Amino acid sequence: MILARVAGSVVSTIKSPELEGRRLLLVQPIDLDGTDLGKDMVAVDTVGAGPGDRVLMFKEGGSARLLLKNPQVPLQLVIVAVVDSLEVAEVEGAR
Repeated sequence: MILARVAGSVVSTIKSPELEGRRLLLVQPIDLDGTDLGKDMVAVDTVGAGPGDRVLMFKEGGSARLLLKNPQVPLQLVIVAVVDSLEVAEVEGAR
């Protein structure tokens, strides 16, 4: 799973028929402190996320296709949760 922040939406006048009716969002991967990691990516929204929301995403096509119940959908990233709060526990022996 990947933690990310929704940066905005993607408008596409033409897209794969399997994605018709699906919202595409621009997401920025972040670390646990909210610091940006890497480049923005495009993900399919399944939970009604909006700009500024912290979200959890699957980055694995097979899981995305299962969630959308469509073996033909051409995607890799799917938003599966909006993160309301985040608590990180300290693990003994971890650095």
